[in-house]
Amino acid sequence: MASQQLLFNSVLKENFSPQERAPQAWMVILGFVLLTVVCYFAGAAGMLRLVFPATALLVGLFLYFRHPLLYIGFTWWIWFITPLVARLIDYRIGWDPTRQILITPYLVVFVCIGTFLRYLPSSIRQGGLPFFLGFIGVFYGFLVGLIYNAPIPVARGLLDWLSPIIFGFHLFTNWRDYPSYRQHIQRTFLWCVLILGAYGVYQFVVAPEWDKYWLLESKMFTSSGNPEPFGMRVWSTLHSVGPFGSVMQAGLLLLFTRTGFLIFPASIVGYLSFILAQARTNWGGWLLGVVLILGSVKAKIQMRLITIILIMAICVVPLTTIEPISEIVISRFESFSNLENDTSFRDRSGSYDRNLSIALSNGLGNGLGNIWKVNEKTGQIEVFVIDSGVLDIFFTLGWFGAVPYLGGLILLVINVSKYTESRFDSFVSAARAIGISFCLQLVISSGMLSIGGMMLWGFLAMAMAAHKYYQHQGIK
Repeated sequence: MASQQLLFNSVLKENFSPQERAPQAWMVILGFVLLTVVCYFAGAAGMLRLVFPATALLVGLFLYFRHPLLYIGFTWWIWFITPLVARLIDYRIGWDPTRQILITPYLVVFVCIGTFLRYLPSSIRQGGLPFFLGFIGVFYGFLVGLIYNAPIPVARGLLDWLSPIIFGFHLFTNWRDYPSYRQHIQRTFLWCVLILGAYGVYQFVVAPEWDKYWLLESKMFTSSGNPEPFGMRVWSTLHSVGPFGSVMQAGLLLLFTRTGFLIFPASIVGYLSFILAQARTNWGGWLLGVVLILGSVKAKIQMRLITIILIMAICVVPLTTIEPISEIVISRFESFSNLENDTSFRDRSGSYDRNLSIALSNGLGNGLGNIWKVNEKTGQIEVFVIDSGVLDIFFTLGWFGAVPYLGGLILLVINVSKYTESRFDSFVSAARAIGISFCLQLVISSGMLSIGGMMLWGFLAMAMAAHKYYQHQGIK
């Protein structure tokens, strides 16, 4: 595998040095942004529904081959901003029920399928077994889906399930460049928390017209709040509260591994928007992540993290006492002490009571695409959400697919739990905490799919890459 990796790197460097590739890469990214802006304001917003995914794919391909590091950051940002671009287009030219532009992040991720196909066979004995097991489970579900379900929903399901696995494997395979990947991901999520957090606060206070329009047309106002200032649950640039909560959960935990003058403004808007999202599952995931980080680092780093947490609390808590924010925050926190009367908790409990035995008795599974159905009245494909990753896995993959898929995840968690590098590398501790917290959240959410899955598989993969890198360097 090492010789193959060196050969692949030599191909990338054949025509351009790293110094030459970076300016070219940024010019390509800037050209993509300018093209999007020009099309939007020049009366060609409708074209963007096709142009945006196509050009993003081309940029992804270019970065993958010419500047692999920037490909990682570009992929994350496409996940972060595509839903906002979709809302802006809808507001300008009308609602698109197909939501076809939301396929963009999956197209960019699938660029690294080349890494998966090239290195997976040789990496199984070198740490890649969990990704192989995950792939086997998803591929089984894909085959069953082709038998029982319509092709388009099956293809859509494949994107949701497989994208996190191949992206995580891509990060793991590039373990030799772990320090630069670590720094780039830290920088990406720092700006993510700052920008998405600031827009989230703006969204809550102002309620932009394009967000109100999306809320009404998507009929998400029952779960995402009222389309008015101070009435929305924050979802920022993402397409709903859950994905935004997942991004901020990971981003805020990663801020503990960074220093610099942007940390405090990013933390203030990040935590405030995170609270206003009212995503209790992600609040719990963040708290678990903090506990895992504090329990795995040296005492000196523990004191620094506790100091940061206290300073953030001093900055953020006073803001939550301002009306109407205080009323929202207090009512949401009070729901923890009154779960038996909480609608969301009752729905999830009822779902387990009704479906757990059915799911566990489903040997073959329903296949990918089973939660995508055609509405007989509108003829549109709609998704029926299952608020449990455990139920979703067994319903979709059955025992034959769930055993290898869950086996891969469990193997990942067991492996990263043994690593000792977190004592001197706080990023390893944070990445492990993010991955494990997302795994445990599968009990109450399908966090192995879409952007939640990207966090789960991606950060566990980074922890594995760090371990392999330090092993190679002889550092323990």
